[in-house]
Amino acid sequence: MQEAKTLKGYRHEVGRALANDFLREAMDKFAVAYRESRARAFAEMDIDALVADVSTAKDQALHRLDHLYSQFKHNAEAMGVKVHLAATADAANRIIADIARDNGVRTVIKSKSMTAEETLLNHHLEHEGLTVTETDLGEWIIQLRHEGPSHMVMPAIHLSRHQVADLFTQVTGQHQDSEIQRLVKVARRELRQKFAQADMGISGANFAIADTGTIGLVTNEGNARLVTTLPRVHVALVGLDKLLPGLLDALKILRVLPRNATGQAITSYVTWITGPAEYHPSETGTAKQMHIVFLDNGRRALAGDPIFSQVLRCVRCGACANVCPVYRMVGGHQYGHIYIGAIGLIVTYFFHGREKARNLVQNCINCGACKAVCAAGIDLPQLIKEVHARIQDEEGHPLQSTMLATVLKNRRLFHTLLRSAQLAQRPVTGGTAYLRHLPHIFSKQHNFRALPAIAERPFRDRWPALRYRVAQPRCKVALFSGCVQDFVYPEQLEAGLRLLSAHGVDVDFPMEQSCCGLPVAMMGENKAARDVARQNVAAIDPDRFDYIVTLCASCASHLRHAYPRLLGDESDVGPKAEKFAAKVQPLSVLLHHILAIDYAAFSAGGETTTYHAPCHLCRGMDEHTAPKALMATAGYGFIPAAEEETCCGFGGTYSAKFPEISAEILTTKLSDIDATGARLLVTECPGCVMQLRGGARQRGMKIRVAHLAEALAERLKI
Repeated sequence: MQEAKTLKGYRHEVGRALANDFLREAMDKFAVAYRESRARAFAEMDIDALVADVSTAKDQALHRLDHLYSQFKHNAEAMGVKVHLAATADAANRIIADIARDNGVRTVIKSKSMTAEETLLNHHLEHEGLTVTETDLGEWIIQLRHEGPSHMVMPAIHLSRHQVADLFTQVTGQHQDSEIQRLVKVARRELRQKFAQADMGISGANFAIADTGTIGLVTNEGNARLVTTLPRVHVALVGLDKLLPGLLDALKILRVLPRNATGQAITSYVTWITGPAEYHPSETGTAKQMHIVFLDNGRRALAGDPIFSQVLRCVRCGACANVCPVYRMVGGHQYGHIYIGAIGLIVTYFFHGREKARNLVQNCINCGACKAVCAAGIDLPQLIKEVHARIQDEEGHPLQSTMLATVLKNRRLFHTLLRSAQLAQRPVTGGTAYLRHLPHIFSKQHNFRALPAIAERPFRDRWPALRYRVAQPRCKVALFSGCVQDFVYPEQLEAGLRLLSAHGVDVDFPMEQSCCGLPVAMMGENKAARDVARQNVAAIDPDRFDYIVTLCASCASHLRHAYPRLLGDESDVGPKAEKFAAKVQPLSVLLHHILAIDYAAFSAGGETTTYHAPCHLCRGMDEHTAPKALMATAGYGFIPAAEEETCCGFGGTYSAKFPEISAEILTTKLSDIDATGARLLVTECPGCVMQLRGGARQRGMKIRVAHLAEALAERLKI
């Protein structure tokens, strides 16, 4: 559970997690194994169609939440179930405590339930004098350690078998072997009597089927069946978002949930409960009782929110944590409050308040891996940014982000400051292309990479001399530079120009263009992001060009996807922003897919090369093949690197805010690259070039790092 009061305190806790070698190793192994298992589980299935089915089913249910609740209550109570509705977490806990008191309950067994974690149910029941025992193995382990879960599906993933053996030795008073099957037997032996003696069983539910009053549970250990059947009282605590009209809707989710959660085609147990289980009243003189407590806790209001209602599609598979490079470094106790992973960063704000969410939402690197793997098609990175912006609107914007917003939305001021910085940096560059000594605004934690100097002349100053004419162009494009390539890496744009010129493309460089606006969006400055978008749409008239081409994958993704959202409701500029966004293309897509350039323009015999896929190209623009195909076209030998599409750790402003995490992600990435033995590393984003080139230089690696445009241009025959 994340409890840091300040960002500084949160970073301190993150640093302690980074120092946990076992945690890092365990997370690494799990991340690699999960990806392979998931791919096998979804083999030959149309994942996009499955996700669309889940998304549609959940959205339709959310629009009818009150109706579905009434229908469920009517049908369930007709079979003898008592249905309750709790407005808040405290209300849910009180209802369950009252049920226990009314039935003389003293001992409670539980199966795993994130909803019960959300309400802190165990704490409440124990305060009421009840003995509560978790019966899911992972949950029982963390209960014994007085910890919260570090993953929604695998709550004890952060612990080694040796740590568990030590814990079980302490609990049983006997030495326990660390062999996993022996540990499982210890747990079974210790829990067996709890099952037999419990007065009440508490479960969650994955589904609540309105037209039959049925709940469904998806489990792997079988303990949930014992929890729901053996005790004389069964209480299911269920979020309102689990309501669905019928069984077919639940089955759509069931096709995706286990595959996405653990890479299983189906879990060991899928249990459907319609009415109270059979019970023998002769033993106690009482009949079996079943209660279902539906929890609102803000869900009904959330269902009506035009931006955030999609978070209630979540099926709690935990995949957004499985693929997150930040979670992989720090684990769940630092990457969530109670709910873990990207979805946890969002729902913490709604279920537990902005105090708990304030620091967490800033720890998103915006790589898009969570969105790509989400079983319900939730735009998690965008919603995290929206929560960040909302918190700042409520509490006031920090000086740092306000200053950045003020500068970026004023192009002349921004460019003037960059030109001034170029002059001011001379004492720390020593005439090199790097900052040899970091200015005092950077801490020593930023030394994990060499930072580039600002170029002596930005691309916009070089443009008049570079401009060329094409008599019969194949197409006409506007070149969007982005601020990094304009002022730091103008040579990448010059290389791009040589490629476009060699292939008959007429290029213009509209001088009023500015930063794409992604940095301010990442800082929670939505108004500044809109202002910058408006400036760029005014600077580049989409009607004058066939394409708007950029050599920066992050710019491409932001221009394509964010501009329509930022400006779509503005009648004067919205339609133009749509047209603008539709014409945005990365350089590799233009060269490979649109112009279909071939080897004739390139010399043969390039060096051995490997590739890093920028997050905003492979996931933001869904482009996975063009850069590698172009390298082959240009004569390079290619050696694939492990985890080619995993983030390099840059993330724009993220690497400045969380340098410790950025450094660790980069270390993993460079190790994978080094293992290829390639002499040249190619990527298609200036931010990735900055991170990878600076990291390789700082580590003394011999590999050369180049932007795709540079690598291709140096192989041109002319």
